[in-house]
Amino acid sequence: MYDHQLSDASLTTWLLIARTWSAMYKVEERKLAKVGLTPEQVDVLWLSRDYPIPLTPAEISRSLFRESQSIAGLLSRMEREGLVRRVPKRKGRPFTQVQLTAKGQELCPKGIETATNVVAKIMSCLSAEEHEQLQKLLRKLRQSALEELHLELLQPPSKAAG
Repeated sequence: MYDHQLSDASLTTWLLIARTWSAMYKVEERKLAKVGLTPEQVDVLWLSRDYPIPLTPAEISRSLFRESQSIAGLLSRMEREGLVRRVPKRKGRPFTQVQLTAKGQELCPKGIETATNVVAKIMSCLSAEEHEQLQKLLRKLRQSALEELHLELLQPPSKAAG
């Protein structure tokens, strides 16, 4: 892996963020493969297990910041693998709800434990103060990107709201 230092500080920072994310994702991907899951599947399993309101593909898309068609494909693959099921629209419920299957319920804790262990190990190199600094900077960058996309940052739903 190369450590590029570009002539423009913004480009160097951008590249560093992108390559850091890619490396961290690759670690998570490799560890989860041993459990038989992908990072995206763990995200969906975790949401399906713990989401405070009925989980729909649209909510998954918003929560994971992914396009609806990529979530539809992911859910189709997860259904084929027996991890989730989509409950079709019913009278009085204008959506499809995503629910864990028995296999999804079995793999969910293993996936979450693996993912949280990866996060803990990688992030342990930062002090509490560094975590706060990095979070502040990343929130600032996220807000700038959301403004470019003309999107507003929303609060996630809570059990009280559902």
